[in-house]
Amino acid sequence: MIDITVENFEAEVVAASMNTPVLVDFWAPWCGPCKSLGPVLEKLETEYAGRFKLAKVDSDQEQQLASMFGIRSIPTCVLLMNGQPVDGFTGALPEGQVREFLDKHVPSADEALAEEEEEQALDALAEGDTDSALEKLQHAVATDPANDDARFDYVKLLLQLGRDDDAKVAFAPVIAKALGSRKLGALKAWMDAIDFVAAGAYGEGSVAEFDAKIAANKRDFEARLGRARWLMAQQRWQEAMDELLEILMRDKAWNDDAARKVYVAILEIIEPPKVKVADGQIPPEDPVVATYRRRLSSVVLS
Repeated sequence: MIDITVENFEAEVVAASMNTPVLVDFWAPWCGPCKSLGPVLEKLETEYAGRFKLAKVDSDQEQQLASMFGIRSIPTCVLLMNGQPVDGFTGALPEGQVREFLDKHVPSADEALAEEEEEQALDALAEGDTDSALEKLQHAVATDPANDDARFDYVKLLLQLGRDDDAKVAFAPVIAKALGSRKLGALKAWMDAIDFVAAGAYGEGSVAEFDAKIAANKRDFEARLGRARWLMAQQRWQEAMDELLEILMRDKAWNDDAARKVYVAILEIIEPPKVKVADGQIPPEDPVVATYRRRLSSVVLS
């Protein structure tokens, strides 16, 4: 629990809510119901063990903050997530109702643990510690199987390491969701490319075969798509997108938009995790991803 003033509001509430939900309790020393609600909130903050942060605002002393939130009666609680108010309640609710309110928004213990392990895994990857990252992602997926972001990172890392069979096993529980999920669909496109190369027994010299077909007919889109998929299986992402652009420049809609779909899948795969920033700020974009997004837009809109 932390007391909030105008001076620390931005750091302790807005910025803090980018990582953890913050429950702001507007109260006053003379308010009887506030005295009943306060201990309940403090008890739950301890019990929820870091899954939300309690911030208390003395409405008499911090009238500017109370006015900013439109507080008309106290106690009033406002929940902030990602820098924005998302819900709230007024009055000294019983503990059970406060729990129900929190559980609508605050991650469960397993969800919170999985999210924490996913973040730790990404930090480990940034430091080059692949083994630790893989272990943490595997545990995150086991802890919270519904966390598709952690599963995406786990399967992606397995594929990057060439552990294709392990990746397929980890991906199997969500394969039915691939059509409706951009991230999961991107992983399926990558695995489909790997299967394409394996089924055709395309070795290191196969790119020359594709090149010969393309040289004979620049509109041999099957050969161009095959070459792009071969490059994709080799994790030569920019070369693969360059080849797909060659198709799109000649026929945007060929084969039910196949080239654009694979291109977008590659962008999803190579895009680094977004850095969390304060409300109103735009996270920096990876220069390679930004460049190839612009190239796609210029071709599609031309």
